[in-house]
Amino acid sequence: MKKPKTSCTVAFKALIFIFLFSSASLSFAQKSKYVDLFIGTAGDNGQVDPAACVPYGMVRVAPDSDPRSHSGYDYNVDQISGFSVNRLSGIGCSGAGGNFSMKPGRQTDTLRIVKKTESAIPGYYTVALNNGVIAEFTATKNIAFQRYSFPKNEETFLTFNVASSFTKILDSSYEIISANEIRGYIQAGNTCDHGAYKLYFSMTTSKPFGITAETDKGIELAFGKADKKPLEVRIAISPINTETAKEENIFQTYNSFDKIKKQATSAWDNVLSKIDVTGGSEENKTLFYTSLYRVFLSPANTTSWNNKYIGTDGEIRKAEDFIYYSSWSMWDSYRTKFPLITLLDAPAMKDISNSLCKLFMYEKKDWATDFESTPTVRTEHSIVVLLDAYNKGIPNIDLKGAYAGMKAEMETLKTERPDQAFETSIDLWAMSKVAAILGETADADMYAKKSKDIFLAAWEKDFKNVDDTYMKMKGSGLYQGTRWQYRWALPQYLDEMAESVGGKEVLAKQLDYFFQNSLNNQGNEPGIHAPFIFNRLGQPEKGQQVAYNILNTDMKHIYGGNAEYPEPRHGRVFSAKPEGYLFEMDEDDGTMSAWYVFASMGLFPLVVGEPFYEITSPNFETVTIQVGKGKKLIIKSINKLSPTSPIKQVRFNNSVISDFRINHNDIAEKGGVLELEY
Repeated sequence: MKKPKTSCTVAFKALIFIFLFSSASLSFAQKSKYVDLFIGTAGDNGQVDPAACVPYGMVRVAPDSDPRSHSGYDYNVDQISGFSVNRLSGIGCSGAGGNFSMKPGRQTDTLRIVKKTESAIPGYYTVALNNGVIAEFTATKNIAFQRYSFPKNEETFLTFNVASSFTKILDSSYEIISANEIRGYIQAGNTCDHGAYKLYFSMTTSKPFGITAETDKGIELAFGKADKKPLEVRIAISPINTETAKEENIFQTYNSFDKIKKQATSAWDNVLSKIDVTGGSEENKTLFYTSLYRVFLSPANTTSWNNKYIGTDGEIRKAEDFIYYSSWSMWDSYRTKFPLITLLDAPAMKDISNSLCKLFMYEKKDWATDFESTPTVRTEHSIVVLLDAYNKGIPNIDLKGAYAGMKAEMETLKTERPDQAFETSIDLWAMSKVAAILGETADADMYAKKSKDIFLAAWEKDFKNVDDTYMKMKGSGLYQGTRWQYRWALPQYLDEMAESVGGKEVLAKQLDYFFQNSLNNQGNEPGIHAPFIFNRLGQPEKGQQVAYNILNTDMKHIYGGNAEYPEPRHGRVFSAKPEGYLFEMDEDDGTMSAWYVFASMGLFPLVVGEPFYEITSPNFETVTIQVGKGKKLIIKSINKLSPTSPIKQVRFNNSVISDFRINHNDIAEKGGVLELEY
């Protein structure tokens, strides 16, 4: 009888493979070496994953742990159900995606990851399994490239689950085209089972297969005895039809796995190289570049090779002079993620903005429609993002075409709860600005008045006078957070807030009390901008200290994601380990990562929709930002004697900035040097 391979044997061979790969890859990207894709992947500490993908890609290939997390992957779980081709990063409910799972083995096999062999860099993931298989993955925007090295001379099987999904399955089908190709589709519920998406696929294999079993759970494919050559699988997906998916695969016929991997890692290096930092600790750099990486995981470019896309009304259209994006989580990510994309990738932000405009033209809903082109979440506050992009110089945004749909959305906004009132006030404020841009003066005045009236009424009733009930999570019927945390939601009305409590100094004392008593919650979004309000209250040094503490120190935490912790927790919000985020803190599709990047650079978009960044103390000695058109912004820290030294003076291109605020358009048009004198 043949002696079975042990886990140690598998691990040894895989480690040799990974060492050789790593040695050859050390120089491919200076910034990518700081990206640790396993940060935040353990348990309920971020809900992120180490998937192989490209920036703005529909495909994100990774293991699906059994049991799984929201994103499919849990670092602490070694048993897997297979490797699926898509997922969303750190979102609520049970996630979305998990489609077209491939299991390198028989349907009844129990597969486990050999954890010590697991490795991932931007654009590539590899691991050895307990059955002796070494799995490798890379991707284009819509093709999952899979390579499986089976033990030589052993029988080779793959189990392909056409109907795998993290949400409910509405429909699925497949057709065996040849001994090397299967085509079909899946229609599944979207995040929280709001709406649906439909994806077509074309799956091809480098070796012919036979079918040994077919069930509702999958097709078991047999490839005979393994030789030295790995088995390659390519799964192309498309929201249009199977023919389009097939064509996507055909276009890559002559590109090898290794070439695609090189292209994927190069694409990530181009993104990560938009910012260069010096100084700071190695952990600071790892957290910084890992966070920057996660900002660009979405939205997804869902435009086909022949420039077609499916709108959220189900109609297939031609993308004329733009790229259509989908996969939104705007309710959180509007605060940080999209302003960061605007700063770093203006060409993509132009297309993203016009894709958002299309939502309003196709009868936009707050959540997904029944005709999404890829997993998505929700779209509230899209008008704020469009206003922000316009005011920061993103050209040719079709606000006029979207305006009727925007007006229709204004009629659906609710004010039944205190948090709803504030959220609605934000949207009405943004809508008034958009109306003014379009010359709709009467609308602008009407929406501005509605916004302020709703804000003032809610402020007076629920937020002005602080009492003991302010500390209670979901108190006064709030959907999330506490009244303390929601109190700071509209910094555009700081003057009105300050006047009502007796002046900016009084309001600053209240904000200081909020942080001194650990009443903030960095694990949820409503108040994550609050440290930077100190700038506009004339006390920037306090905001600098709070931001430093959140970035770098152990802190007391009273609140989890949706409730108070049973007992306060002590620790860091961000750390470079698998339990990388505060417990119960979702990464929320790049929201928290973008917060970390902005705060570490020393800039923050306090009022999304205004073209300003608040200036705070960066985590690095110098930060160089490529802002497009050949322009750079260099942020220099001068005479900083300790990490918590306060900034004494700010100069931009030798001109003093007294209000600790800089205009995005000055940065984009001129570039230059921002000097922070300590």
